[in-house]
Amino acid sequence: MSLKLPAGVQVNAPLHPRFDEILTHDALSLVAKLHRAFEPRRQELLKKRVERQARIDAGEMPDFLPETKAVRDGDWKIAPLPKALERRRTEITGPVEAKMIINAYNSGADSYMTDFEDSNSPNWFNQIQGQVNLKDAIRRKLSFVNEVGKEYKLNDNIATLQIRPRGWHLDEKHVLVDGQRVSGGIFDFGLVFFHNAQEQIARGAGPFYYLPKMESHLEARLWNEIFCMAQDELGIPRGTIKATVLIETILATFEMEEILYELREHSAGLNAGRWDYIFSCIKKFKKNKDFCLANRGAITMEVPFMRSYALQLVKVCHKRGAPAMGGMSALIPIKDDPVANEKALAGIRHDKTRDANDGFDGGWVAHPGLVPIAHEEFVKVLGDKPNQWQKQRTEVFAGKDFLNFQPETPITEVGLRNNINVGIHYLGSWLAGNGCVPIHNLMEDAATAEISRSQVWQWVVSPKGILDDGRKVTADLVRSLIPEELAKVKKTVSAQGEDTATYDQAAGIFEKMSLDPNYPEFLTLPLYEAMD
Repeated sequence: MSLKLPAGVQVNAPLHPRFDEILTHDALSLVAKLHRAFEPRRQELLKKRVERQARIDAGEMPDFLPETKAVRDGDWKIAPLPKALERRRTEITGPVEAKMIINAYNSGADSYMTDFEDSNSPNWFNQIQGQVNLKDAIRRKLSFVNEVGKEYKLNDNIATLQIRPRGWHLDEKHVLVDGQRVSGGIFDFGLVFFHNAQEQIARGAGPFYYLPKMESHLEARLWNEIFCMAQDELGIPRGTIKATVLIETILATFEMEEILYELREHSAGLNAGRWDYIFSCIKKFKKNKDFCLANRGAITMEVPFMRSYALQLVKVCHKRGAPAMGGMSALIPIKDDPVANEKALAGIRHDKTRDANDGFDGGWVAHPGLVPIAHEEFVKVLGDKPNQWQKQRTEVFAGKDFLNFQPETPITEVGLRNNINVGIHYLGSWLAGNGCVPIHNLMEDAATAEISRSQVWQWVVSPKGILDDGRKVTADLVRSLIPEELAKVKKTVSAQGEDTATYDQAAGIFEKMSLDPNYPEFLTLPLYEAMD
């Protein structure tokens, strides 16, 4: 198998069956055109992130931007939504693996966000096979047979597809344009858009996207310009693309209205991406000695800074005629323990009841078994209405509300061990090619590992990192616990019949990333360099 490549494009990776259907001359030409037009801006925006982080490290605190006050005060709304995105009570998420695509499509959810990012381990095979899978799924041709011969097929009625490309910080190292790596996000978007946009339009449901990890409205502006060029190149009317932005960084909270404004022709609203949001808070204020969060389990959507962020998202979206989507409750059904299962389901119900009553128009779940519960709670509040835009929140939030980082206690040995255990378990699975992992009855993705290692790092560095028994969390304490938690993880993985080969490496990576005095910006960056 060989590829006919456009001038200046290199593909430095093996070609598995059907990869040539995705890596076509014309598809890669679109990727190359987008890269040449917008890569300088991406690099400029990534540099701005570094510069702003340095100012925050020096004590600057974020606030609403004075230069965009006219946008916040202006009378405008996003463009009308297509019918396929009017009703989104339940959205399910998962990686671009064939079985998961089929199960999510068939789950009964209104919408399915398929993921090239946090719940997908981005090795070369996963990324391109995911493109093959989506091409088949969009044409209703995808099927899958597991190791015992069970066949999975798409139902007649399936969820509306939304696709999440990688964030601005991630490269696709296997594809070069003019000797330079392409953006992972541009690569994912360009290929899936080229191959499927016309088909999705013909079927009346797409092309729709989710956009992750943005930190400013200028980053949203970049996506908007990419959408305009891509639509022009394929002869598709501007505004056909619709994209929901995940508000999963603390800085984006101060620019929600501006982000909607930049994408207003292409916007499908905002989503409260809670797990990455917690990670972002720790990362951005890591050098602030007064800031130290409690155990991960204590950081619920009811704590002050999470509550104000969620309500601000509803307020902004409804003011601008945009869907406000609730985030992920990571709880999943528990098969062999009825009592624990009932507790988990009650947790899901509580989460979706709160979101629905707050004004969210829908919310995320991680497992098909949770779709009915989430749907039921939103229907109780919305009835047959497609959204709650008539529910206009009137609270006025100041910057200090988003920065009220409580609680600081408890920090416990159990919490410390859980972070180490979950971090090693997830990393080991990620290195083995699986980015969506059930751990301790929660469905975890890369955000989990980021929170886990960030909390350990913070507890070691912060003077407030003291366990409830009075011991200071130190690097030596962490190092002493890692072998014990590694042994537990290996025992769990072995009992599930899985290979433990990657877990020693995972423990080494976790130790380095959680104890490195120079806090690594993203766990996935060095990990990606180490994978195929």
